[in-house]
Amino acid sequence: MKEVYIVTGASRGIGHAVATQLEQQGHTVVRMARSNPNELDNLIECDVTSERAAELLKDVLKTYEGSEAYTLINNAGIVEPIGVMGLVENDVIARAIEVNVTAPIQLANTFIQQLQNVKATKRIMNISSGAGRKTYDGWGVYGTTKAAIDHFSRIVFDEQKKMTQPIDIVAIAPGIIDTDMQTVIRSSSAESFPPLQRFLDYKEEGTLATPEETAERLIAYVQSDRMGTEPTADVRDLS
Repeated sequence: MKEVYIVTGASRGIGHAVATQLEQQGHTVVRMARSNPNELDNLIECDVTSERAAELLKDVLKTYEGSEAYTLINNAGIVEPIGVMGLVENDVIARAIEVNVTAPIQLANTFIQQLQNVKATKRIMNISSGAGRKTYDGWGVYGTTKAAIDHFSRIVFDEQKKMTQPIDIVAIAPGIIDTDMQTVIRSSSAESFPPLQRFLDYKEEGTLATPEETAERLIAYVQSDRMGTEPTADVRDLS
């Protein structure tokens, strides 16, 4: 079965691990990221918030027209700004919404536009966060952006159930992972992020999952029969 995967934020962290493992499975993988530090041939350098991102996605889908399966993994995201309201800058708030909400919605919209009537397996996996489902002081922006992606996925999930050639979609929380995002969190102050000590303890106690472990579970989910049965999920609930 010829499967094509498009993975955003695929130069490091979870995105890099997911793309690498999919490549090892023998699938066609197109990576999208702002930079290409490893000089990968299959990585398109592009800011997901730019108008060019949607056009590039169209080009990729056209290039691989006739494939049996297409999967968009919206992984690119930022945790900043970290801070209780009143301590963050408005321009950083705007950037977070662009990266974490606008970009994945626009890419999902483009994916659906191009493939709605195509007879193939079609899947959208939006990487969400438990921060969108539970409140944390200092994550008013990050948590809100992830809650938005959860709700967007619920609506599209319901819409697609009414389509002749439906597209499966899920917003999945990947758990707490030892990535650059965790480094950013740990470098914040207790004033801006009151739960800081908890995240310092995660690192100290070695309870953070690796990107590779998380990627394995995300891929297992998206390739399983469970994909398309629920609009939101959490890897920590998977058996």
